[in-house]
Amino acid sequence: MKLISFVAIKGGVGKTTLALLSGQYLAQKGNKVLFIDLDHQSNLTHFYDVYKDQKTVANIFAGSDDVSILSVAPNIDLIAGSMKLDEAERKLETNSNKNMFLYDWLGDNLEEKNLDQYDYVILDCRPDFGIATRNAIAVSHMIFSPIIPSDFAFEAKENLEVRLEQYRKTEITRPSRESLITAQLYFLPNMIKHNTAKSKELLEALKDDKSVVGLIPQKELFNRATKEKTVIDMMLDPTLKREHKTFFSGLTDTLNQIQELTDKA
Repeated sequence: MKLISFVAIKGGVGKTTLALLSGQYLAQKGNKVLFIDLDHQSNLTHFYDVYKDQKTVANIFAGSDDVSILSVAPNIDLIAGSMKLDEAERKLETNSNKNMFLYDWLGDNLEEKNLDQYDYVILDCRPDFGIATRNAIAVSHMIFSPIIPSDFAFEAKENLEVRLEQYRKTEITRPSRESLITAQLYFLPNMIKHNTAKSKELLEALKDDKSVVGLIPQKELFNRATKEKTVIDMMLDPTLKREHKTFFSGLTDTLNQIQELTDKA
């Protein structure tokens, strides 16, 4: 079982879309995927028309095992997000184990909830570096963070790199002093428009950066995606595949890179 966190310091960069794409692509290839929605906006949860606010991810951080795992699509299950996660996080502020609640819950429920049936667990984090995000990072093999053409792109990238490095130094084992935080961090250029100066500047600046993987263009198809016809479903539609051949080819390459890096971790 591999765990992947999609993390961003600021919103509006396409984090949830990329988490969905990755999970749906892995599921379409026959893998069993579990989504855990840690974003208080719960956009990933709402994509699957789940609006119940009971037995959600918030219960994990409230110290409860009363958490539902919902089947939402072929090969895809979900632990739903909740606004109650905000309150749960606030109550944990002074808890010395606050960054390891998810780690402990996964271990405690591995057999009871049959968690080892999943090939991949994908965690969609809220756009911050708060308690829930740190919990996700603590259990993850990989972290992928979208980076978009904007005036603040490099500031956000550096911000996340610095925070992650500080976190690695904070969570250590004794006496070895090895970090408990072992996840590898990669950045995904997203919402790229090849005819704009900002996109060209971003790609030029990132071309030799070994922490950068793939590329996701800006595409109207993302706005048309529903749970009944996802972008991955569109990829299998012969007519759409022919019309958007270059886009789907590039998208497949990027999603394959995400899987390959994760499988090696």
